[in-house]
Amino acid sequence: MATNLTNTPLLKLRHVQQIYASGSKRFTAVQDVNLTIFEGEFVALLGPSGCGKSTLLRIITGLQKPSEGNVLYRDQPLHGVNPHATIVFQTFALFPWLTVFENVDLALKARNIPAEVRTPRAIDLIDRVGLDGFETAYPRELSGGMRQKVGFARAMAVEPELLCLDEPFSALDVLSAESLRGELMELWTSGSIPTKAILMVSHNIEEAVFMADRIVVMDKEPGRIIAEVKVELPHPRQRKSDEFQKVVDEVYGMLAGQTESEAVELGSAPGEQGHTRALPQIAISDLAGLLEYLAELPTDRQDIYRLPEELNVDPNHIFSLTEAAEILGFAYVEKGDIILTSLGETFAEASIQARKEIFATRIRRLPLFRWLTTLLSHSENRALDWDVIQTALELEFPKEEAEKQLDTLINWGRYAELLSYNDDRELVYLETPVSQSTPS
Repeated sequence: MATNLTNTPLLKLRHVQQIYASGSKRFTAVQDVNLTIFEGEFVALLGPSGCGKSTLLRIITGLQKPSEGNVLYRDQPLHGVNPHATIVFQTFALFPWLTVFENVDLALKARNIPAEVRTPRAIDLIDRVGLDGFETAYPRELSGGMRQKVGFARAMAVEPELLCLDEPFSALDVLSAESLRGELMELWTSGSIPTKAILMVSHNIEEAVFMADRIVVMDKEPGRIIAEVKVELPHPRQRKSDEFQKVVDEVYGMLAGQTESEAVELGSAPGEQGHTRALPQIAISDLAGLLEYLAELPTDRQDIYRLPEELNVDPNHIFSLTEAAEILGFAYVEKGDIILTSLGETFAEASIQARKEIFATRIRRLPLFRWLTTLLSHSENRALDWDVIQTALELEFPKEEAEKQLDTLINWGRYAELLSYNDDRELVYLETPVSQSTPS
């Protein structure tokens, strides 16, 4: 439960949107977000990569101005950088030529705080995060967890009312991350830091349930809030408890969603009416491994939230694999469970060549793949330069995403023996004639 939750709003987002333009094309990164953060509250922004979590964090701290909507801090419009908020980034962002003390002291010096005030405050914070004795050490002498502790101390040195965390544990090893989470929660729940509220961006569901009082669930294409979950569990929270697992399962169900009709799942092709769905960036070998694992289990339905631990795979990667299985017709999702289809079972049990043939049949159905093969079939020598295809995809996706989509299309097409790619000439071409019909 919240440490000292009040009814006093600290921050409000009202109809916030972030839109990027590329030529005549507009891309909506964040769509119509409304969010209020109260004093005494720990809020987690949770969602897949590319849903706009970090963009919202930059907007909240004033590092980025939204295209539309309003940001209010204590009911006053925010203009420029928010002086009452600070960010801890996933990378340590320390100055390597400065000691631990100097890194923390620098944040205070930037606020023009007198030296006689800076020194005791910096030393006190270094002590509070457990680095007493390391004041004169340089970042190169510290472990990843210790370097991130310096980041926390530096962020808290200016006594921010709102502490923003941008996936602060993702660059750490498992044990360091777990230790630092616990230490931050001890500081927060004991009131040992002056911060009024914490807002954390994460894609780790268990991390969000372990730390937050409220989880704001986001989805992508475009980035938007789809649900909120209150976590009414006392601290310290027990990960193995039934109550904890119930909340985790609930959040997984929200993020995994439900398998929709084929028209919705597949989307439309570039240039056609409707939404062009991006393909998940996954390796076919990983997808095959997941399907094989599911096919060998004694029951048809499997809780998605159990898969990351069972397979020792990042939850975000599990969602990408699940999405790929859905759009290819190998599995469907229902109430947080994944269920193999008969085709998925057949693929899992098939020989190497049979898998390629099944996969080729399925990707021919995908609007984005049909679009690419149509372009190639009407081109000279049934081939096109990588840059030409990427430029066409940039009419549908931002530049970086367009490059990822083309890379995925080529990898999937090569596996299915439908496409080839000449890296020296950066040329994509059809390997074999592709039927223009849509096989079932």
